[in-house]
Amino acid sequence: MGRLKNKFFIALYLMITLIGIGILGYHYLSNFSWIDAIYMTFITATTVGFGEVQPLDDIGKIFTVLLILFSIIIYGYGISIITEYLLNNRIFENLIQKRMEKKVSKFNNHIILVGYGRNGKQALKKLNSYDKQVVVIEKDELAENIMDNKKVVYCNADATNDDVLIRAGIKRAKSLISTLASDTNNLFVALSAKQLNPDIEIICRASDSSIAKKLKLAGADKIILPHKIGGDYMASLLVTPDLVEFMQRLAVEDRHRRTNLEEISFDDCPKKYHNKSISDLNLRKRTGCTIIGFKTKSGDYIINPDPETQIVEGSNLIILGQPEQIERLNKMFDIV
Repeated sequence: MGRLKNKFFIALYLMITLIGIGILGYHYLSNFSWIDAIYMTFITATTVGFGEVQPLDDIGKIFTVLLILFSIIIYGYGISIITEYLLNNRIFENLIQKRMEKKVSKFNNHIILVGYGRNGKQALKKLNSYDKQVVVIEKDELAENIMDNKKVVYCNADATNDDVLIRAGIKRAKSLISTLASDTNNLFVALSAKQLNPDIEIICRASDSSIAKKLKLAGADKIILPHKIGGDYMASLLVTPDLVEFMQRLAVEDRHRRTNLEEISFDDCPKKYHNKSISDLNLRKRTGCTIIGFKTKSGDYIINPDPETQIVEGSNLIILGQPEQIERLNKMFDIV
C-alpha cells in the first residue's frame, strides 16, 4: 500500500509540474497572456483540442507537441497506478462479497453446500427441485452461472477457513453438505462447522471407508461413500433388478411432478394430531396414502409401523402414494 501511495504522489507531482511548465512555456515562448497560457495548457494536456487562442510559431508548435506527448505518458502512468490500486484492493471482489453477504443475511435454516464438483452439482440440482435456500462454497471459479436462482448464493472461497463458513451463515444454517474431493478437507470442514454451530446436521462425502469414523468424531452425522453406493447399485441391478427398478420409480426427482414418497415430520402434522396414534390420522381413507415407515425420536426406523404407534416430537412418518394422493396429503398438511 505504501509503494502505491508513493507512486500516486509521483504521478500527481508530474502532472502538476507538467501543467506548470505548460503555463510558463506558453506565456514566455509564445507571449500568451497568463489566462490564455492556462487555457492552452489545459486543453493541450487534456487533449481536448478546442483550437489555438492565437497562431503558434515553430517554437510554440514544437512545445505543444512535446506537451501532448508528456501528457499522454503521465496519463498512462496514472491509469496504471489506479488499475494496480483497484486490483490490489480487490474492489470489485469486495463489492460482490458484500452483495453475497447481504443475500445470505436473509437466509435462515438454509443449507450450505461445500464443493461444486460432480457430487455437488447433483446435490444442488436435487435441493433446487425442493426450492431450498442454498449457499454454495467453491474454491475454484465456476464455468457456469448458478446465480439465476434467487435461493442460491455462490461464494468463491475456501470452506476450510472459519471466516468463510461464518459469512455463509453457518450459525443460522440447518444443514451442511461437504462434497470436497479431499477427505482431509471434509474433515476440517465438519470439525469447524460443528464448533461454530453444534446443532447443525452435517453430511460428508468420503473416498475411503477408513476415514468415516474420523468424520463421525469430527461431527459429521452421515457419511456417504460414492464408490460403495455405486458398487452396491450395480450389483443390485443383477441380483434384484425388479426391486431396483421399483425403487427408481419411487425416487423423488422433482417434488412438483411424479412424487411417490413423502416424509412428514412431527412439526408438519397439525397440532391436533400431536402425540396421537397413526390410526388417528386416517391417511388411507382421507388421502389414499399408506404409511410404510416410522422414524423414532432416537433415530431408529420401523418398517410398516403398528397403527397405534404414537406420533411424538422428533419422529417422522414415511408415506407412500401415487402422485395425486401425495398431492392431497400435501394439501392436508399444508406443505408447499
